[in-house]
Amino acid sequence: MDYILLIISAALVNNFVLSRFLGICPFIGVSKSTDTAIGMSMAVVFVIALASLVTWLISHTLLVPYGLQYLQTIVFILVIASLVQLVEMVVQKVSMPLYQALGIYLPLITTNCAVLGVAILNINLQYNLLQAVIFGVGSAAGFGLALIIFAGMREEMDLNNIPTAFHGTPIALITAGILSLAFMGFSGLVK
Repeated sequence: MDYILLIISAALVNNFVLSRFLGICPFIGVSKSTDTAIGMSMAVVFVIALASLVTWLISHTLLVPYGLQYLQTIVFILVIASLVQLVEMVVQKVSMPLYQALGIYLPLITTNCAVLGVAILNINLQYNLLQAVIFGVGSAAGFGLALIIFAGMREEMDLNNIPTAFHGTPIALITAGILSLAFMGFSGLVK
């Protein structure tokens, strides 16, 4: 039951984009189409889950035993960059249209602070390996959920008559704020 609560908490209550405000760049940039949002969500889920596993193992087998915790951020960034490179190669081989649709945002997963944030929070919250991976998957699922909902909202907004001053980024930011308020409704769900 604790693991289910951990997933719900990571995905809904403490959503990385809408509550912790991490990963805003791909959230705004890739959310113009639900197809690219779904592709980015799958890539982020894979990268965060794998990064959670690998960074936890590196931290507990190399950094902590040898007193090298001060290298944590640098090591985690290198691991995440390697994993993103792997994902980029796989997406390019498997789905060239998705690779082209994601464009610059796929390599930007490397600098997505949500990925690094999950890895660091796993260590700071002292999760065991299973909890770290579950927290990573839950966080990535919450990121994907918010991204796909937001992309759907932006597609609908393109069909509506919006004042010229609000076209593009202004209405996107207003909508993201309202979506964030909606996700605040989940705050009483988990203690």
